[in-house]
Amino acid sequence: MTEMSAGVAELKRRLPHRHPMLLLDRVVRVEPGARLIARKAVTCNEPWYERLADDAAERDHDYPVVLLVESCCQAAGLLATWDAPVPDARGDRVMLFGGISGVRFTGRVRPGDVVEHQVRQTRSFADTVIFEGRSTVGDETVMEIEQLVIAFRPGAGLATATPATADRARGGRTT
Repeated sequence: MTEMSAGVAELKRRLPHRHPMLLLDRVVRVEPGARLIARKAVTCNEPWYERLADDAAERDHDYPVVLLVESCCQAAGLLATWDAPVPDARGDRVMLFGGISGVRFTGRVRPGDVVEHQVRQTRSFADTVIFEGRSTVGDETVMEIEQLVIAFRPGAGLATATPATADRARGGRTT
């Protein structure tokens, strides 16, 4: 595994995510095509905490599990694109989340914690890459993912729907 340090500027070069949805702070190790370790420092100043009352219970400060999953998915996306970054969602090659299964939450994450996501590529074929993952805080495993799928599609085939098309998709009329 290659020891390296890729900070926020490098992450922005490699992923289309930006504040508040760039949920990684640093890549600490990578073996392209095989595995990657990335970190996310959780702070009480993140947008998901701003509506908590001053007297909110400690448990109310648990990091949202959907964001924990998204952060791990971003680590997998980095590994999937390490040799060919996909920084623009409108580009000629677009990275898409394909699916996830076997997710187990085994611990809690709170402000002040540093989450370490460890993703391993288990299979790759054509335009699809499959991973497994594990997230830890210190020595404690807080999440395990049996399978995470990322697919790549041509950007031209994912054009934004026109308002009339979107309206028809919702069952509305376009006259």
